[in-house]
Amino acid sequence: MSPLSPLAPALVTPALDTPDLVTPESHVSFFRSGEALRSRSVSALVLTATLDVPAPPAKVSADWQREVSLNLALVPGDVEALPLARTRARWPELRHCVQAMSDWTRTLGLPLLDDCELALMACRGARYHHDGAQYGGAAFANLFLSEDRGLDLYFPFTGQRIPLVRGTAVVFDTGQPHAVIERGSSGFDAAHFAPGRDCTQLFLTWELPIENLALARALGIVFDTEPACALQLDEEQVWFCGARVSVCPDSGQWCAPGSDDKPSLGLSSL
Repeated sequence: MSPLSPLAPALVTPALDTPDLVTPESHVSFFRSGEALRSRSVSALVLTATLDVPAPPAKVSADWQREVSLNLALVPGDVEALPLARTRARWPELRHCVQAMSDWTRTLGLPLLDDCELALMACRGARYHHDGAQYGGAAFANLFLSEDRGLDLYFPFTGQRIPLVRGTAVVFDTGQPHAVIERGSSGFDAAHFAPGRDCTQLFLTWELPIENLALARALGIVFDTEPACALQLDEEQVWFCGARVSVCPDSGQWCAPGSDDKPSLGLSSL
């Protein structure tokens, strides 16, 4: 097998119509650092490339499908973990995918993936969400293993849209709202992922430590933007314009936590 190498690495910057409100002062992640909480800006940048990775063999794809349909009972919008050890045993060439991702991130000067936790995930689309309440101290590095299903990874608040194909690689801030939606659409619609449609995406994901200086520099992270507020909080969370926020799972708009996931802040991310 010839060496696998990244193709067309790129930096996806925010769309030209990104609201001026997207600044370190308005979009803040409070994350756990040791025994305390620390504040930081949320990056609007996405690092992306299309990597040359092998296609999974038919037996592995069939195993994934059984796992998704029988054991996970994956429904539209959900993202769930699959057994990574079993895939590694049945598909030794998976190491080439891991190596390709490691080689690419190394060219960006990012933390070594060998030192980061790896998981195999599956989704039938993904509702709008941010991961800053659980993974505020990390950025995600994802490598998609499935063929083009006509889906995009979409960041509604910044306007970035990345077509998902086999080999799509991305690194992004966990505090930035995102979704996997049908290409050409803007909202999440479960009807787009009806039973019988082949739209399941499999991907590898790593958690990169956000306090790593090279990663913070690559994403433009500014630390300790709200130190006084951080001292008063006891759990990780994301704030926008001075208030804790969640994301409407269907529209991608900001909403207040506990507001039945309905936009309520008068701030649209679309």
